[in-house]
Amino acid sequence: MIARLPMFPLNSVLFPGMTIPLHVFEERYRALVRHLLSLDDPIDRVFGSVGIREGYEVGDHGGQSVYRTGVRVRMTEVEEHPDGTYSIVGVGLDRISIEHVDPTGDFPVADAQELPEATEQVSPEVLEQARATFTAYRVAMADLAGDPFAGTLPQDPELLSWALSACAPLPMSERQSLLEAEDAGDRLSLVTRLLRAELRAINVIPSLPATQVARTRWSPN
Repeated sequence: MIARLPMFPLNSVLFPGMTIPLHVFEERYRALVRHLLSLDDPIDRVFGSVGIREGYEVGDHGGQSVYRTGVRVRMTEVEEHPDGTYSIVGVGLDRISIEHVDPTGDFPVADAQELPEATEQVSPEVLEQARATFTAYRVAMADLAGDPFAGTLPQDPELLSWALSACAPLPMSERQSLLEAEDAGDRLSLVTRLLRAELRAINVIPSLPATQVARTRWSPN
């Protein structure tokens, strides 16, 4: 089912279950927040987010080229500041596939279609390797930048795949590949390979991890 959805392109890739704080200062996105606040039911305060392939979040050329796979995000907290800007918190809900983004209105909108996960069974070996690799990564990172994950890892394979993807310190293109993976098994296999590469880099240069840990939290919603 295709729906018209307000859009907030970002220079980052979000995942279902991921919590992200945003400072909203550009007028078109302030208009988006005002639109969401005009909706009576907070459940309906939903927008879409896609990663910007080329361009910027702000300015006349914001979001020139965006990825086609993104995430629906629910605005769960909002604070308006005296200067008219907003601080909001959003939580990723599910994946979407978008068509052309229309930037001509008060805020960008796009035709978005839900992109459900494939329901393939995840093998115990894939689950075990993913958990073991992430545990090793947490140990390696503990002395360098702190534990990248707080709490207990989910048991459900799909939730686990999103949690590890959100915590993995990867460049945008690789995070996008994780978002676009067909199912939890493929995503867990991919994040395992990528984290192993990070571990190799940390072991070569133990005082300088290859990239910074994503500054976002993951929470099952």
